Amino acid sequence: MTTRLLNAGLITVILFLLTSCATVQLTEEGRKARVLSFDDVKNCQKNGAATVSVNQKMLSIVPKQSSRIAKQLSILARNSAIHMGGDTVVPMSKVDNGQQTFAVFRCIP
Repeated sequence: MTTRLLNAGLITVILFLLTSCATVQLTEEGRKARVLSFDDVKNCQKNGAATVSVNQKMLSIVPKQSSRIAKQLSILARNSAIHMGGDTVVPMSKVDNGQQTFAVFRCIP
């Protein structure tokens, strides 16, 4: 009985550590970018597109909630937008297998 509890506790700790290591951080530059809809960027200049993805190994080991994956992908897109000369991203596709494509726009002169 004690061994089962010890094993269950150990598995819980390992899963917690794996999920906590897989977070995506918004960079200082990424904070300057925002996520909008296509209706909001009609007067903006399109700079291209960015396809971002979360670590596939982590998806198979520890299933993540789809809302958490979507949030992490938008953070990655915001971080990427700045490097493309943009300040705004718009989702172009749905989240598919931990990957999503965003249009990158320059809206603020």
